[in-house]
Amino acid sequence: MISNGATLGEIAENLGAKIYGDAEAKAFDVTHDSRQAKAGGLFVAVRGLTMDAHRFVADVMRRGAVGIISESEVPANFQGAWLQVANARVALAKAAAVINGDPSHDLKLVGITGTNGKTTTTYLIFALAEANGEKAAMLTTVEYRTGERSEPAVRTTPEASDTQRFLREAVNENCKTAVMETSSQAIDLHRCDWLRFQVAVFTNLTRDHLDYHLTMENYFDAKKALFDGRIGEKPASSVINIDDEWGAKLANDLKSNNQRVVTFAQNNQADLTAENVEVSLIRGTSFDLKTPHGRRKITSPLVGKPHVYNMLSATAAALELGYDLDQIQKGLEMCVGAPGRFERVPNDGDFAVVVDYAHSDDALLNTLKTARELTSGKIITVFGCGGDRDRTKREPMGAVAGENSDLAILTSDNPRTEDPLKIISQIEAGLKETNCPYFVISDRHEAIHQAIRRAKSGDVVLIAGKGHETYQIIGSEKFHFDDREIAREALEKRDEV
Repeated sequence: MISNGATLGEIAENLGAKIYGDAEAKAFDVTHDSRQAKAGGLFVAVRGLTMDAHRFVADVMRRGAVGIISESEVPANFQGAWLQVANARVALAKAAAVINGDPSHDLKLVGITGTNGKTTTTYLIFALAEANGEKAAMLTTVEYRTGERSEPAVRTTPEASDTQRFLREAVNENCKTAVMETSSQAIDLHRCDWLRFQVAVFTNLTRDHLDYHLTMENYFDAKKALFDGRIGEKPASSVINIDDEWGAKLANDLKSNNQRVVTFAQNNQADLTAENVEVSLIRGTSFDLKTPHGRRKITSPLVGKPHVYNMLSATAAALELGYDLDQIQKGLEMCVGAPGRFERVPNDGDFAVVVDYAHSDDALLNTLKTARELTSGKIITVFGCGGDRDRTKREPMGAVAGENSDLAILTSDNPRTEDPLKIISQIEAGLKETNCPYFVISDRHEAIHQAIRRAKSGDVVLIAGKGHETYQIIGSEKFHFDDREIAREALEKRDEV
């Protein structure tokens, strides 16, 4: 076990729970996933939209669980401990913190939220911690890493029990810093409750996840909870992009409550700014970094002005953690960023093939702007939209692609349970309003091959939407699919012709 656990009485006291059963029994783990339930652990029976976990109570008790946390009253003749709470998800987060000994209190924890830039900023801060001689841990959309040990990510922000377990392990392995992406849905679902953040970062807010949040105001409010104390302690420092209108509003709101705010921007006066930005597909990105601690010339392998925002936010967070500016400079110049974020697929030709995770209209616009700055030729964009996700961004993504590409190839992303051709037709509605030539190839494999066959000298082939993902979800099945692998395959076939 990686924690010393806690008695059920201690847990009940922290939760404000009614306890039935042995208060002296000890729990060493907690989960809401019956598949993870183990002897010596607590099981939180959450009622979800499609599943009521109370159906698994008897099974987890047979496997040695010490008790159940539930919003329901204890059933008649129940054998074991039962903790009745007002909100099961809130209880899951607090119980996990108690059982694991509040590991976030023993770490310099950084939480990053925003529509775009979370993953790259997380990688950058991890690199800056290591550049300053600290062992670090990170939770990202791509991977969960402690030092050199890594495992593929299950979701952008894990469940509260998984996060607390991960942070306890990080402390046990002598990590000093941890950095994590904090998605709006995770915040709303209490996965980030009872974490003590030393620094919280706001990258930007653009249209996405409106299938869940319904309005931009709700979306913003969910993210704001990371900063204003609604999910636990307020962060010691908040790092905010004030070029973003929602970021500027957040900064003003926090300042009015006398919270420490550090701002960054490229187009406005801020605590950290970038001047003389130059971008090259070969040389990367260079700029003059201005901070309250001095100026530095930065030359980074990351490509594109959006990455300047990521480097500004990472630098601001690193300075708030007490890191040395010279070491920050070295870290920025060494970090290659996150996989699948404007990642160039090597080839021997005189055109570029780039894979990017852009899967919202704003992210796609930023990526296409970067590509336009770097190419002397045409931009060929291969993209689609995910199924069973925010439908409101589909038509705008079509419009953005059409307005900023020379040729668009509409294809499938992860259609999930939706009809791929129906998704494509919704994207097509926006694309038709532009003058961009396009065609539809629903088979993503063939779409990538077709794009690369059409590329000429000086062109950029942009394959957008899936980035680092190594799978495609069709129906309820997940198949191996990596845009980078398919692009390399298409490049090899092109060379053979």
